Amino acid sequence: MTLLHNDPAAFADEALAGFVHAHAARVRSLRGGVVRASATPPGHAAVVTGGGTGHYPAFAGWVGPGMAHGAACGDLFASPSAARVAAVARACEAGGGVILAFGNYAGDVLHFGQAAVQLQAEGIDARVLTVTDDIASAPAGQHWLRRGIAGDLPVIKILGAAAEQGLHLNEVEHLGRRAVAATRSLGLAFRGCTLPGAAGPLFTVPAGRMALGLGIHGEPGIEESDLVPADAVADLLLDRLLTERPAWHADGGHDRVAVLLNGLGGTQHDELFVVYRRVAERLDALGLRVVEPEVGELVTSLDMAGLSLTLTFLDDDLAELWTAPADTPAFRRGAVAPRPPRTDDVAAHRTPAVVPGSAASRAVAARLVTALDTIGETVIRHEDALGAMDAVAGDGDHGIGMRRGAEAAARAAARAHERGAGARSLLTHAGEAWSERAGGTSGALWGTMLTAFGTALGDERAPTPDHVLRGVRSAVDAVIRLGGAKPGDKTLVDAATPFAERLQEALAAGSGLVHAWEAAAEAATRAAEATALIPARLGRARVHGDSSVGTPDAGAVSFALIVTALGAAARTATERQES
Repeated sequence: MTLLHNDPAAFADEALAGFVHAHAARVRSLRGGVVRASATPPGHAAVVTGGGTGHYPAFAGWVGPGMAHGAACGDLFASPSAARVAAVARACEAGGGVILAFGNYAGDVLHFGQAAVQLQAEGIDARVLTVTDDIASAPAGQHWLRRGIAGDLPVIKILGAAAEQGLHLNEVEHLGRRAVAATRSLGLAFRGCTLPGAAGPLFTVPAGRMALGLGIHGEPGIEESDLVPADAVADLLLDRLLTERPAWHADGGHDRVAVLLNGLGGTQHDELFVVYRRVAERLDALGLRVVEPEVGELVTSLDMAGLSLTLTFLDDDLAELWTAPADTPAFRRGAVAPRPPRTDDVAAHRTPAVVPGSAASRAVAARLVTALDTIGETVIRHEDALGAMDAVAGDGDHGIGMRRGAEAAARAAARAHERGAGARSLLTHAGEAWSERAGGTSGALWGTMLTAFGTALGDERAPTPDHVLRGVRSAVDAVIRLGGAKPGDKTLVDAATPFAERLQEALAAGSGLVHAWEAAAEAATRAAEATALIPARLGRARVHGDSSVGTPDAGAVSFALIVTALGAAARTATERQES
C-alpha cells in the first residue's frame, strides 16, 4: 500500500514540492509542473512531456539537458490540464517551437492537444507526439490505439538529444516519430497498486498468478496465467515483443536495440536483474546487440508489483541520440557541459500575454464579454437538466462542469477586456479559463472552441460574417481533431456540425448574420434532440451506450442551448439598435 501521505488529496502537490526541494539545482517549479533550472539556447526546439503523478521518475525526473525541457504534472494517474501544459510549454519555449510528447491516453490526448491549439493561437509552433508502445493494448495494425507505457523514456530521450543538437523543430519531430515507430513494450503484474488513502488496490491478482498486459494507471491485465520462474517471464515478454520487430530493422542489416527492463514500483532490483540476465543472454544468442540498457524503476505505478520490457530497435541516427549525454534528476548519461542558469521569472509564463487589440477589435471584444455572460446565464438555467441527462450513461457532472467553465471564462474575458485585449486575445484567455475550471472532456472541448474561434477573428479587425463563419468552422474542426468524434457518435459534434453547415448555407443564400445564426441554431437543436435515438459510441458513456437511447446527449444539448441563446441575444441587440 501507499502508506506515507498526509491528506490524500494533497499527495500529488506535496510529492512535486518535495521533488523540487530535492533537486533545486536541476529544476524550477511553476504552476502544475517543472522546467529546467538551466537556460535553453535561443532558437532551440523545446521538448515538454508530462502526465499524472504516481509514475516517478516519469515525468518530472526526466527534465534536464539532453532530455525534456519541462514536464506538466497532473494529479494521481490524471492528465494535467491544458492550462498546466501550456504554462510549462511557454516557460520552455526558446524561439524554436515546442513538441508536446506524452503517452497515448484519452485524457492526455485531449489536454495536451488543447494546449497545442492554445499555444498555436499565441504564435508558438507547437507539435503533438503520442507514444504508442504497449503491444497489449491494440493489434499491430492499430498502433495508433496503443497506450504509452515505459516506451515514453526512450522517445523522450531521443527527442531531447535531437533538440540538444539544435536541430530544427521539423527534424526533432521526425526523429521522435521514428523513435515511437521503433519502440515496443509489454508488461505484467503480480499485485495491483493502491492509491493514497484507499482501503485496497485498484485491481487484484490471485496468489500464484500473474496478469499480462497491464496499464500504468491501475488498469488490470488483458489475461492471467500461472506465475512462472524468472526465465520464463523473460522469454514470454521478449518473444512477444520480437514478433513485432520492424521489417526495416530485421531485413536492413540492423542489429542494435535499446533495452529497458522496468520495475513498476513494488518489484526489487535484484528480481529485475535476474530477469534481465535471461533477456541479455537471449538477445545475444539472436545476434542483437544491446546498446546502453536500463534496468530499474523507470516508469512506475505507485506500489504495483510487476515489470515491463521495452525494446527500441535502433538505426544509426536513433542509436546516436539514445547514447547522447543527459543530466536530469533521474537519468544521467555521459558528461553534459555546464549550462548558465535561468534568470527569468518562471511564474510569468503562467498565462498567455494579453495582446492589445485595435479599436475595432476591442469593440468586438466588448460584445464578446456580453456573449460569454449570456452563455453563463444559459448554462446556469439548465444546469440540473444537463446533469440529469449526463447521469443516464455518464457520471452526471456535465451541468456543473459547464457552469464552472462558463463562469470562469466570463471572468477571464472581463479581465482581459479591462487590459485592452482584442477579440482573439480575449477568447484565448476565456478558453484557457474554461478548460482549467471545468475540467473533463467538455472543459477541453469548449476551451478549444473558444480559442479556435478567436484565432479566426484576430486582434486587428472588425470581423465580417465570413470571419465568423471561418471561426465557427475552425472551432468545430478543432473539436473533431481533438476528440476524434464524428456525427453519429452521440457527442457535441452531432449538434455542432449541422450548426456550421446551416450557417454556411444561410450566409451563402444571402441571409444576414443574425438570421443565419438563428437558422443554424434551429438545426443544432433538431440535431441535439435526435441524439436521443442513438447509443453513445465515444467517451465514458460508450460503456453503457445502449442505456443512453431515449435520452439526448448532454453535450449536444448544451451546445444547442448556447448557440440558441446567443442568437436570441444578437436579435435583441439588433432590434434595439434599429429602434
